[in-house]
Amino acid sequence: MNVVVVSETVEINSNIGTDIIDITGLVGQHLAESGIIRGAVILFVPGSTGALTTIEYESGVIQDLADAIERLVPRNIPYAHDQRWGDGNGYSHVRAALLGPSLHIPVAEGRLSLGTWQQVVLINFDNRARRRRLIIQVMGEKK
Repeated sequence: MNVVVVSETVEINSNIGTDIIDITGLVGQHLAESGIIRGAVILFVPGSTGALTTIEYESGVIQDLADAIERLVPRNIPYAHDQRWGDGNGYSHVRAALLGPSLHIPVAEGRLSLGTWQQVVLINFDNRARRRRLIIQVMGEKK
């Protein structure tokens, strides 16, 4: 078996707050271009105020996720980070830490092994718009 690793870094514009961006098509495109048919896709967002997860990308559930995150880690309470740095984004660091900066998705028959209603999302939690870097690493067997 000959294992191939293809790595790329892309940039994605994000808005202020809990901006949930569907990146499934982008990830699928990079997988297709890699030619890998069996293996895995590893995604990583550098930085401490962004995260990755999967969800059904439908407006109702996207709002439900944003609302749940707000209930778990509200913006309007004091954070030690804000007291120390004065940048007002302590909540964004905590939110990102809870969801995490990476995902691992198995690849079978050249396709992401996602459920029928499951999409991959990048979330910006910061209190300012950002140009987020996303590292996409595809590894496995080629055709």
